[in-house]
Amino acid sequence: MTNKSSASEVSFRPLDDLFEPTDGSGEKPLLTELPVDTLVPFEKHPFKEYPEEKMQEMVESVSEYGVLMPILVRPHKSGEGYEIISGHNRVEACKRAGITRIPATVRELDDDTAVIIMVDSNLRQRDKLLPSEKAKAYQMKMEAMKRKAGRPGKNSCQVGTNFRADNAVAENTDDSARQVQRFIRLNNLTTPLLSYVDDGTLAFNPAVEVSYLDPADQQVVFEIMERDQISPSLSQAQKLHKLAQIGKISEDAIEAVMTVEKPMYETITFRRNTVEKYFPAGTSGREIEQTIIRLLEDYQRKHENITSLEER
Repeated sequence: MTNKSSASEVSFRPLDDLFEPTDGSGEKPLLTELPVDTLVPFEKHPFKEYPEEKMQEMVESVSEYGVLMPILVRPHKSGEGYEIISGHNRVEACKRAGITRIPATVRELDDDTAVIIMVDSNLRQRDKLLPSEKAKAYQMKMEAMKRKAGRPGKNSCQVGTNFRADNAVAENTDDSARQVQRFIRLNNLTTPLLSYVDDGTLAFNPAVEVSYLDPADQQVVFEIMERDQISPSLSQAQKLHKLAQIGKISEDAIEAVMTVEKPMYETITFRRNTVEKYFPAGTSGREIEQTIIRLLEDYQRKHENITSLEER
């Protein structure tokens, strides 16, 4: 198992310290109130807005109680207004509720520190994240941490002797350093395939393998998935990856691998947008699967009871 503590050789300021209110006379941040129309989103912010149901709950909350936790901002590089580091959804809720001013902690932050805080605050505050959100956030944070620690050669996770960026990114998350690397691989997927990962059409592990194909070959995979309403299994995706490695991948080869009958069992795939209307917003794919299995088990038991009564 990866030892996450190896990342501690490089010191990064605790996230909570950056929200401490002061009068602004020292180095600590200033707690103030800012006009909502002076705020702009963080550049290349990787997280999506809350689902409509959750956003509406937030709108009702800020309408009744106000914003209880200040957002974190930094002065915009243009010299006008402020860039949101943490609190994009709170700002949006205020706009919808007609609230024109919001409590904010203002902090002077360099670009890399701002990225790290922006990612960490969202990972800490959000219960559910799409694979694409994690992929982009982890990559942004890893690149920022490498720059702060002294970045070596391209594509290397190792920085110096005691610091690994993937270990550092994995700190305070449920993901290992290896899993962080696998999420980052998803950024090599084409947009249609990454959307398929988000909606559950393409499973995570096969998606990681497919990410090693070049965009043209990924397009072929996508077209076959669309045409035949199928999704590659892990073994099929691994075969495609291997063919790409040895330079023997082609449209015919992809077709052959993806359309071969899967041994022993058949995979049934539900598109997320087909079933998610029956579940609360933000329900994970795993929770949806578990609920469907429980319902099928209940159905089977009821059917067996009815059959038993009829046979008496």
